Amino acid sequence: MCGIVGAVAQRNVAEILVEGLKRLEYRGYDSAGIAVLDAHGELQRVRRLGKVQELDDAVAASAANGPIGIAHTRWATHGEPSEINAHPHISNGTLAVVHNGIIENHNELRERLRGKGYNFTSQTDTEVIVHLVHHELKTANSLREAVQKAATQLEGAYGTVVLDKNDPDRLVVARSGSPLVIGYGIGEMFLASDQLALLPVTRRFSYLEEGDVAELTRGGVEIFDINGAPVQREVIESDVEHDAGGKGNFRHFMEKEIFEQPVALQQTLDQRVSTSGVNIDAFGEGSETLLSKVEHVQICACGTSYNSGMVARYWLEAIAGVTCNVEIASEFRYRKSVVRPNSLFVTLSQSGETADTLAALRLAKDMGYMSSLAVCNVPGSSLVRESDLAFMTKAGVEIGVASSKAFTTQLVALLLLTLGIGRLQNKITAEREAEVISELKAVPAKVEQLLRGSKAIEALAADFADKQHALFLGRGDQYPIAMEGALKLKEISYIHAEAYAAGELKHGPLALIDAEMPVIVVAPNNELLEKLHSNVEEVRARGGLMYVFADKDAQFVSDDTMQVLDVPHCDDLVAPILYTVPLQLLSYHVALIKGTDVDQPRNLAKAVTVE
Repeated sequence: MCGIVGAVAQRNVAEILVEGLKRLEYRGYDSAGIAVLDAHGELQRVRRLGKVQELDDAVAASAANGPIGIAHTRWATHGEPSEINAHPHISNGTLAVVHNGIIENHNELRERLRGKGYNFTSQTDTEVIVHLVHHELKTANSLREAVQKAATQLEGAYGTVVLDKNDPDRLVVARSGSPLVIGYGIGEMFLASDQLALLPVTRRFSYLEEGDVAELTRGGVEIFDINGAPVQREVIESDVEHDAGGKGNFRHFMEKEIFEQPVALQQTLDQRVSTSGVNIDAFGEGSETLLSKVEHVQICACGTSYNSGMVARYWLEAIAGVTCNVEIASEFRYRKSVVRPNSLFVTLSQSGETADTLAALRLAKDMGYMSSLAVCNVPGSSLVRESDLAFMTKAGVEIGVASSKAFTTQLVALLLLTLGIGRLQNKITAEREAEVISELKAVPAKVEQLLRGSKAIEALAADFADKQHALFLGRGDQYPIAMEGALKLKEISYIHAEAYAAGELKHGPLALIDAEMPVIVVAPNNELLEKLHSNVEEVRARGGLMYVFADKDAQFVSDDTMQVLDVPHCDDLVAPILYTVPLQLLSYHVALIKGTDVDQPRNLAKAVTVE
């Protein structure tokens, strides 16, 4: 959530800052703002409610240009979306701050600062930071010291940047729980909450760690740890292949990313598999020894990633013979749980910065898990850096808030993990492993085949134009795919959608069935097919309208009450990957009909960096 961009240079940075915000629009936001020191050393601030383009137009018409500045896109937490609540916030006309995260003790700090004569103009928790730093600056020897003193009084999460009119050559940055990356130029320095914002100006980055405070000047950066001691953070050269750039010939980023899945899946498989099996080294150094000892897997994730973890539970227990629990990260954090012997803690995240998932990982380290593995799409992210092992999904940059290619590549990663553990622990034969690998290698081509049939799904979507509710059904490892389909539909079309294990119909959901409730079924040709046929008949007998995505040999026939769309035949194990794709297309085309903002659905953000 939210986006931060900052720059200190010898040129006008306003355009760089606004372009950076545009490249962070995928994160979700409701307002945007910028503050720069102009050629006369005056602090110029522009804020707008709505899209970054509104800010861009306002900046172009203003005097907001100069060699140093900060910018922000806000996703409302404290205080309604409004211009007055937009960042940057200013204290005494001299100090400006932008902030990602949530300050949990803001009420206490607000009252204390009011007692010291500070006036608050917004309802945000962020405004306490700028006044607190201003107050500490009265007795501190430097802006950095003032920021460090203020940081010790903050409870919660923050990635924050401070600009001081009276110290016009530097920015001071502090990180606790909310990611920040430093960008290195020649005679200029940059910072952002995501390296994507800075790719037009640099490809050399370093990531701040928990508790770091940094000083950026034109000459470089100095970084200090939580105790104030100077530290070095590794400088890396970004090899991001897919920029946040344009949509190409597609109407939306989400559509583009759905159609990029054959390439993303192939990239995730490349050099990770051979004709005979999984390359265990893909999970990191020492993974072979570790995975051979695993007796239990605990998966923690949020949203779409949680659904991929739910599929993995079926795989790990059925194929690898190890027990598996899957838990929503925000729930795992706040309940007492028991660590089983030789447990591997697995986190799943597209961004690698999901606040609850990161917190769950840090808690797991204190609880005594044997080791940790991150399945992630962003190299250098906090989750990857803080985990013992990491598997990069190589999906390329994903801009659309509703995840598509990140989900299917996570499924590939988790199936490879299952096969690897199974082989190392002699739970799967070499012949069966080679068979599944062969089926996995065929998935990209079968996804392409599905995408070529998207016109049929587009036609089907018209039936949903006036619908307010939908029900998704699946059995076995297709139940989490039904969950993912329901999530996608509600995320971008705003249709209320629920998923059920089809065997649960009699235990409540049948009461909802009528001609106004479309029922979407995923039906591969597996050992549960006959059971699923019975569930479908239960719905038809009550006047329900059925939309069945089925293997061509599954013996479903279209009629007045049921539309059947063929899905290419595949091995049971890879079926969840394949059956996800038509549900993504369905949600996308329904959203088009509904006229919603597909890439940036209301109230949602791509990277959820706050609780």
